Amino acid sequence: MLGVLFLALLAPAGLGFPAAPQPQLRGSQCVEHDCFALFRGPATFFAASDACRRLQGHLMTVRSSVAADVISLLLSGGDGGGGGGGQRLWIGLQLLPGCRDPQHLGPLRGFQWVTDDNHTSYSRWARPDGNGALLCGPLCVVVSAAGVPQPSEPVWEEWPCAAEADGFLCEFHFAASCRPLAVEPRAAAAADALNTYSTPFGARGADFQALPVGSSALVAPLGLELVCAALPGTAEARWGREEPGAWNCSVENGGCEHACNGSAGAPRCVCPADAALLADRRSCAAPEAHSCDHLCEHFCVRRADVPGNYTCMCETGYQLAADLHHCEDVDDCLLTPNLCPQRCVNTQGGFVCQCFSDYELIDGECVEPPDPCFSANCEYQCQPLGRTDYRCVCAEGFASSPQDPHRCQMFCNQTQCPADCDPNSPDSCQCPEGYILDEGSMCSDINECDNGYCPDSCRNLPGSYECLCGPDSPLAGQTSTDCDPVVESHGDEDGGSGELPTSPAPGATSSPPAARPVHSGLLIGISIASLSLVVALLALLCHLRKKQGAARAELEYKCAAPAKEVVVSNVRLERIPQKL
Repeated sequence: MLGVLFLALLAPAGLGFPAAPQPQLRGSQCVEHDCFALFRGPATFFAASDACRRLQGHLMTVRSSVAADVISLLLSGGDGGGGGGGQRLWIGLQLLPGCRDPQHLGPLRGFQWVTDDNHTSYSRWARPDGNGALLCGPLCVVVSAAGVPQPSEPVWEEWPCAAEADGFLCEFHFAASCRPLAVEPRAAAAADALNTYSTPFGARGADFQALPVGSSALVAPLGLELVCAALPGTAEARWGREEPGAWNCSVENGGCEHACNGSAGAPRCVCPADAALLADRRSCAAPEAHSCDHLCEHFCVRRADVPGNYTCMCETGYQLAADLHHCEDVDDCLLTPNLCPQRCVNTQGGFVCQCFSDYELIDGECVEPPDPCFSANCEYQCQPLGRTDYRCVCAEGFASSPQDPHRCQMFCNQTQCPADCDPNSPDSCQCPEGYILDEGSMCSDINECDNGYCPDSCRNLPGSYECLCGPDSPLAGQTSTDCDPVVESHGDEDGGSGELPTSPAPGATSSPPAARPVHSGLLIGISIASLSLVVALLALLCHLRKKQGAARAELEYKCAAPAKEVVVSNVRLERIPQKL
């Protein structure tokens, strides 16, 4: 009974031909918020699916007998000439790759809708038993009325997805819909050609049971064009237009929610005595006891002297629009004087101040960023690095100290460098560490290798040296300034002697006979002679210092280095044995 009533209510939708090439729209039906369209023209399943998707829909899903009845209507009269039988049309049902037994997979036999689900209360396969054979995808489904005793009930057939069917069926869902326009018969001389409708998916005509949101209606005799739109905050849709106020009262009551008055001049909408017109000049709203903010976009102020009257106001940064209800943004950057010191960017309801690339915005003012060297404590000179960083540089002959990059120390990477002399005292000169002052205020590198600092190989470097330790050294094969480091005493671990432990020579290794003990008197004599020689050399060095004028710093440097020896006039100072 439900199907009979449904078929009695539905009528074929109007036909329209979109500008796009084949396939062409041949018919459509809308039921409440859902619309269905028939397209004819050869197409594969994938091409048909893309065509529906481009129109913001998808291939039709036939989940109930109601949807099947819609297909019957489209097949029987959708092309204007009937005779839909024999045509195969794609619907949105497909079988993914793989083989399945159709007898154990429910009404859809393992197929799935293009909406990625398999919910349905309806199925009508051309072979109900499936012939007992496995179905192997990919396969898709077409509907056809060929060979069926009752063409009003099209059947489903499995088809290769890459084959071309005769057309396809699309389905569209909308949030709301409008009824066809209510027009008084006296509004036009030719009532049959009064209205022309256009839907978002391309259907056009004069006979629709429902029109989805986004559809338009043209009342040609009156030159009136309306659009179906949903009311703000509701699921209800109404015919309207962007221009506020009523239109001809004979069409859809002039768009008025309550009453349309067209007897005196231009038509206008009238609201009940306890209601007021809204901003569109067609809708009515009952005034509230304490607030009328729903009447205005931002704020509403009632006028106590005129009952039911009010004035709309806007937030800061906005101004009242021409309809006296809506608010529009004010371009603050066009105000005089300018609100920003350099650059102004307008925003909705406000503005933002910006500065040029070489300035910073501080407390509303554009200022140049401070020099990063302003607070630097470089000993010699500061060099800016960008806008926030810096580095300290030193004069020629100096380099930044590794321990403190803000300080400078003398530096030389050659065998000779000019000395740093006091201009007020030419005799007061300084040399980098590892150099000695020569005549002519030049600093010459000290060749430590001539002093025998290394027991094996030695390499002199500017201001330093390095030893290549031999196989008898604890640092064999390494480079160091001391290949024979003194091992600290470990107290009780070595018997408390404080001396380096000695290892006996292997028994298989031949060695020279041990030296005979030296008499203690002989050792005392050697020590006294060595001390006398040291005193004589010190006296000679002091004499040379007075003669050259600036060797005190270098002598202290040589005397302060316990691992170095000083050579003067080819006379060698050797370390005095610490243990007699």
